[in-house]
Amino acid sequence: MNEKESIIKYAAQVLKEEAEAVQNLVQYLNGDFEKAVETILHSRGRVIVTGIGKSAIIGQKIVATLNSTGTPAVFMHAADAIHGDLGMIQPDDVVLCISKSGNTPEISLLTPFLKKNGNILIAMVGNVDSHLAHEAHYVLNCTVAREASPNNLAPTSSSTAQLALGDALASALIKLRGFTSEDFAKLHPGGILGKRLYMKVKDLYKYNDVPMVAPDAPMQTVILEISGKCLGVTAVVANNKVIGAITDGDLRRMLEKNSDYSQLTAQDVMTKQPKAVHEETLVVDALEVMKNKNITNLFVLDDEDRYLGVIHLHDIIKEGIY
Repeated sequence: MNEKESIIKYAAQVLKEEAEAVQNLVQYLNGDFEKAVETILHSRGRVIVTGIGKSAIIGQKIVATLNSTGTPAVFMHAADAIHGDLGMIQPDDVVLCISKSGNTPEISLLTPFLKKNGNILIAMVGNVDSHLAHEAHYVLNCTVAREASPNNLAPTSSSTAQLALGDALASALIKLRGFTSEDFAKLHPGGILGKRLYMKVKDLYKYNDVPMVAPDAPMQTVILEISGKCLGVTAVVANNKVIGAITDGDLRRMLEKNSDYSQLTAQDVMTKQPKAVHEETLVVDALEVMKNKNITNLFVLDDEDRYLGVIHLHDIIKEGIY
């Protein structure tokens, strides 16, 4: 076996061992997990997540997941906690303490304060016979047989198990809260999902020029309007209403049929009843219209069907919605 094959084989073994460690967690799910979820669900406070070393890093990810899915959470490093940060813990807060061994000095110093403060303590621990497990109200068992790293040293399977169990905890809360994609979008207004659920046509068209010509406008005016506004289209407008559209494609077809277009006007070339959307239309719905009609522009109208402007496919793609 060459060196490359050896590397791939070893990496595959690591992934298999970590996957097995996560799979084995299923057998540890019990009443304590249910009670922990219900306690967090009905708590009037926050979830304070703490740990040290690699467990602290996993804790920060769990905090991010909880916050982004509707459960207020704060990370507190266990070492900082015993040097002043305990002041952030309020009586109504639920504390989730993550530790592989459950016997680190920082954790041992932390638990008496939590009991005195009246906080519910949830232990996510790899040793159910540890100090942390004995002191906790509820124990989330994330025991692993061994680490996937060489010599069973570096946290690998254990940290993966903690991460997965944290996801299970957060996902159970999502389910019980009835947390929807709309709720998720409210907490992620700058993300793609938020844009898909909330961004409207009026948020984009206003950044474009407003190409328009009168029905009797000569073709030279039409060409200059399309070229000057850089949207590949112009509306043909009468009394603030769109009665037609002329695209750069329409211009090419016109030139193929007419060597002399000096006598033509906009209404001679325009496409009648062009596609349009209301300014309050969701951008994702406008995109669907473009896809179905195989077009790249839509005219934008107000409540009285007055012409406001143009939304272009590129505007939507630029926002990451496609």
